[in-house]
Amino acid sequence: MAYDNILYEVKGGVATITINRPPHNVLDIATMREINQALEEVRANQDDFSLLIITNAGEKAFSAGVDVADHTPEKMDEMIEVFHRIFRIMMTLDLPTLAVVNGHALGGGCEVAIFCDMVIASDHSLIGQPEIKVGVYPSMVVAWLTRIVGLKKAYEIILTGDPLDAKEAERIGLINLAIPKDKFDEEVAKFVERITNNSPVVLKWAKKAVLAGLGIDFEQGLRNSEVIYKEVLMHTDDAQEGLKAFMEKRKPVWKGE
Repeated sequence: MAYDNILYEVKGGVATITINRPPHNVLDIATMREINQALEEVRANQDDFSLLIITNAGEKAFSAGVDVADHTPEKMDEMIEVFHRIFRIMMTLDLPTLAVVNGHALGGGCEVAIFCDMVIASDHSLIGQPEIKVGVYPSMVVAWLTRIVGLKKAYEIILTGDPLDAKEAERIGLINLAIPKDKFDEEVAKFVERITNNSPVVLKWAKKAVLAGLGIDFEQGLRNSEVIYKEVLMHTDDAQEGLKAFMEKRKPVWKGE
């Protein structure tokens, strides 16, 4: 499928969606529709992938957020529906997701980034939710941010609207890793390899097990994990191969099954 505002690439078992509207990569309705189309394509073919990356063209901004022009009363319903569909599709993905943030991630751009399972960012990036400063609040992140940084920090980020630099975002657990700008591509490749070296099918079941314990009490979460582990994971070829390779002191050969 041809896209005007994003790039979609599949290489080495990794699907990559690149927001391609530099310098600020603003998310207008058309761009968000394309992101959703690409996410649908990923979901339909996710057995072929071990990782989804969402990143940006240029070095100024991952995304400066949703286009203010799309917040008008006549466009608001459509904008909210299309924007929130990004997260609804992503929540149904089995494969791990990684935001690679090279530049500022603000407003809706921050929401897209931090909804990914993992986030790595260049250390020149600013990350935050400035919506309160223009008289609104971040519509998705109010339902999500407390799960990442806790209630107190979530209130601070949402109610002040002040962005965090990448190092501070890393310190509070909003992102996984802040990377020096001059080593960005090299360190991103290393981080991706640390994930994709593992079995794609086991990665998916590990993610499912994490989500199965989200928002519920520990005992039920532990039971959910036990069911997945015993009834699904241990019946995969890759789980058997991984254990066998460890005992035989060799590298596993993954089949993705």
